[in-house]
Amino acid sequence: MKRVPIEDSLDLHSFLPRDVPDVVSGYLDEARRRGFREVRLIHGKGKGVRRAEIRRLLAADARVAEVFDAPPERGGMGATIVILRADD
Repeated sequence: MKRVPIEDSLDLHSFLPRDVPDVVSGYLDEARRRGFREVRLIHGKGKGVRRAEIRRLLAADARVAEVFDAPPERGGMGATIVILRADD
């Protein structure tokens, strides 16, 4: 098991594809617990496979309010910005 520092971004390059859903879920839990309203998931540009997987996961996640490509200076299409819902 790999320890991941909880910051406002998470680079997914070092994770195996099969681990990404659990890693992202755990990261979002901890990010919300720490009060982050926005995080950045870095998945890379490549062929867009990991980006598509991340977008599918986030679309079905009740913790997520909004998802969009990062601006160019923060990774562009190689990163996804996630706006988290506020705790109720």
